Amino acid sequence: MKHRLVKSTAVVSVLTLLSRVFGLLRDVVFARFLGASQGPGMDAFLVALRLPNFVRRLFAEGAFSQAFVPVFADARARGDLDQVRTLARDVAGTLGLTLTLLTLLAMLAAPLLVAIFAFGFLGQPQKFDLTVELLRVTLPYVVFISLAALAGGVLNTYGRFGIPAFTPVILNLCLIACAVWLAPRFAQPVEALAWGVFAAGLLQLAVQLPALARLRLLAWPRWAWQQPQVQTIRRSMLPALFGSSVTQVNLLFDIVVASALTTGSISWLYYSDRLIEFPLGVFGMAIATVILPELSRHFVAAEREDFSRLLDWALRWVILLGLPATVGLMALAMPLLATFFLYGKFTLQDTHMSALSLITYGLGLLAYLMIKVLTPGFYARQDNHTPVRSGVVAMVSNVVLVLLIVVPWAYWGIPGPHAGLALATSLAAYINAALLLRVLRRQGVYRPESGWRRFLLQVVAASGGMAALLLVSVPTLQEWVEWGLWMRVSRLLFWVVAGAGCYLMVLLALGWRPAAMKLR
Repeated sequence: MKHRLVKSTAVVSVLTLLSRVFGLLRDVVFARFLGASQGPGMDAFLVALRLPNFVRRLFAEGAFSQAFVPVFADARARGDLDQVRTLARDVAGTLGLTLTLLTLLAMLAAPLLVAIFAFGFLGQPQKFDLTVELLRVTLPYVVFISLAALAGGVLNTYGRFGIPAFTPVILNLCLIACAVWLAPRFAQPVEALAWGVFAAGLLQLAVQLPALARLRLLAWPRWAWQQPQVQTIRRSMLPALFGSSVTQVNLLFDIVVASALTTGSISWLYYSDRLIEFPLGVFGMAIATVILPELSRHFVAAEREDFSRLLDWALRWVILLGLPATVGLMALAMPLLATFFLYGKFTLQDTHMSALSLITYGLGLLAYLMIKVLTPGFYARQDNHTPVRSGVVAMVSNVVLVLLIVVPWAYWGIPGPHAGLALATSLAAYINAALLLRVLRRQGVYRPESGWRRFLLQVVAASGGMAALLLVSVPTLQEWVEWGLWMRVSRLLFWVVAGAGCYLMVLLALGWRPAAMKLR
């Protein structure tokens, strides 16, 4: 089991890394051809993308998977293929029809949604109307990607992690193709990107169907609202929607407030958030995706020690990789943005403003990673209420922090109040993570293995050494701007490798060994 778990994590990590690489390439294309603060187009598209993308995060990476996988894993454990196929069919039909009706209503109410989630656009008719038009094109993505998440949950339960982990690449490829080849043919280039989102949703669902057919689990969907297992999933989803979506709700709240700030604020937050998503997806989502079915299996089999050990193993990996990633993102904020985005319509001002929010978002990376790993510890046991309670506290904290940080920031005219939004979100994430960890320990579900104090001291010291090296040695932004693309890329790679090498050498010098990370 240990080797299979590590292998599955590696597969998901590599494919997620591939997705993030193409996502980064996509954002480079966006920055080059569309910029950040030049006109209403990019801000409008990002709002139109954020709403369906928010639902994608809830379903593909959150509430639906966490509610569905434990129930499906239990059905599979009973060994009856017909019952498993029936459950998949019933959930697909119920989910698909429900979301289709909700999506149609949302398309009709698109002006109201834009007024709520981007109220700052109300005084800018051109930007408001464009956002409404784009949102009506991107909303059907919700149906396609939610069904794709269902297919991915089934495949993950059967240990087929590769195809679901690859599907996000399709979205990035579609958007890159539309930005380069289709956008010049539209009066508003961002319209092409909206249609790219629509097409990507269809493709992400379609590529998983053959794998389901090979498992003999592909059946025509059926409406089954009252089916007992569907009812169990429905009851689990409502609290899970809230509990697993706190970070995304806070990010959405950032967009709402940013819409009232300077033009470009939404885009600056977007570009910095995209760089945060790189390690969050590669480390956090890969580990969380793999451990949820395993935690569910341990819970069903009443293997409490194995359940706790698996959580401990996941948390150690999060700390080992997440803390240096946090330090690296903050120390290299300017070079990262200059290397990837400072071309074409993306200006030096955009780079400075995006760097401010990247630093403050980066501060919360470790908390985001911990939340990804801790929440499966509740949903695998079908405890959906605890994440909701901690989520409520985190959301209220985020609102209070925004009022305490952003309002004075903007009132006094300090540049970059959008970075205050990112800072509030990061602090709220730590509150959420701390509450989840506290409850797991208090319930006796998670009991830390020995050696944590020494491990934390080693990681903190090594991260501090890496930070000192980067802050003292990395060239200034002015020097970075004078270099061409390949010089920037080569220098960035050098400092990433140098920082990682420094981190590893200090770890080894302090007595850490890779064998310490084995699942016991």
